[in-house]
Amino acid sequence: MKKKNEKILEIEELTVSFGMYRKGFQKSDLEVIHSLSLDVEEGEILAVVGSSGSGKSILAGAALHLLPGNARTGGQIRYRGKPLDDRACKRCLGREIAFIPQSVDYLDPLMRVGKQVSGVYGTKERQRELFRQYQLPEETERKYPFQLSGGMARRVLISGAVMGDPKLIIADEPTPGLNVEMAMETLNHFRKLADGGAAVLLITHDIDLAFHVADRIAVFYAGTVVETAPTEDFRKGREALRHPYSKAFIDALPQNGFRPLPGTQPYAGELPKGCLFADRCAQRGQECEGQIPMRELRGGKVRCIHAT
Repeated sequence: MKKKNEKILEIEELTVSFGMYRKGFQKSDLEVIHSLSLDVEEGEILAVVGSSGSGKSILAGAALHLLPGNARTGGQIRYRGKPLDDRACKRCLGREIAFIPQSVDYLDPLMRVGKQVSGVYGTKERQRELFRQYQLPEETERKYPFQLSGGMARRVLISGAVMGDPKLIIADEPTPGLNVEMAMETLNHFRKLADGGAAVLLITHDIDLAFHVADRIAVFYAGTVVETAPTEDFRKGREALRHPYSKAFIDALPQNGFRPLPGTQPYAGELPKGCLFADRCAQRGQECEGQIPMRELRGGKVRCIHAT
């Protein structure tokens, strides 16, 4: 019997809201993540895809307790079966958990990048090895972030994240600013880390590149997951998928003719009742106005009562 892989990261019924002031100094909470559940196993890459504003980066911030002070979270986040609270996150981040942020502004502007990458837990030899791997000239280690191009800064961030032997990697858009060859090499490096037992949560817009390395893909829409399926189903095309938004997402890819979907993603403060995709769905009916839980279907999971 095949050994069941350990679940490294488990997120159940996550909600994230931000306190904000409206007219007349009335404070209210704007919920931007709703009933979001996903997990990543050891040895697996889970790619998270979806349109801008769907909540992908907020997911990363919530998992690692990096959201601003006006954020409120609910639900459960576990790392290797134990709650990943603020204290546990501070203990593991940079050691067992690696984070590759979307913005290169995470680099310390007052510290040379070589020292930032080697940090507390790494070595100069390992830093130079990674810089060579990511085609960063040796003199790069003596430069400050403002002296780097956007692509170089991105590669410095990636080098710092994989300096040690992480068990969990959360990469938030790690490939913008990289040419296709370097982006693919970066994702292949994640694949090697996963093959060695790490779990990788890959948040990306480069879905075509993710097809080459991911094991499963989670589709985000309006702050929640609407489908999780094996990558092979996405390669097969829309008929192998379950949720109508996933099908539309595939239709909009360049190789499929950029076929647009009428309508827009709903604003977090004006969400429809029940299914968040209902206003854009040809199958919508009264039954879509109730609660729509995730359910297992054909080897994946989907949040749609009409999916077959």
